[in-house]
Amino acid sequence: MSTVAHRWTLKRNCSLTPGQSAGVYALLCSASFAIALVFLLQGVWMVLAFALVEMTAVGAALLYYARHALDVETIVLTEACLLIERVDAGRREEIRLDPYWTRIRPPALRERKLIELESHGRRVCVGAYVSDAIRSQVARELKLAMRRA
Repeated sequence: MSTVAHRWTLKRNCSLTPGQSAGVYALLCSASFAIALVFLLQGVWMVLAFALVEMTAVGAALLYYARHALDVETIVLTEACLLIERVDAGRREEIRLDPYWTRIRPPALRERKLIELESHGRRVCVGAYVSDAIRSQVARELKLAMRRA
């Protein structure tokens, strides 16, 4: 078994965990429906209809956010392999490349491009969850680490 030489973890900068998102949604729903109930008791039922539409839209947005809050890309460089592990909306993917034959194309300046790794005709793009500056830094560090290996 080869030892891990380098590891990079590229993940989204999210303020809320999926559990906290559910709590925020429950708080928003209770406040919105409490206000709608006051108007409903006064005979203005349209406020309740709008509150339902509003909370459905907010719920859909928070569900999308929660599904992608834990997305991550991990790049592990060992003596024997360059391993890229991705988790996207709960789906896990592993890609193994030969570090000796892998070519790195760093992101182009002033363009929002990802880091391209290519080996034996297989191309993998990484860095979707981080900023341009971090993406460029990881590309430099990866290129340097692969030269040393």
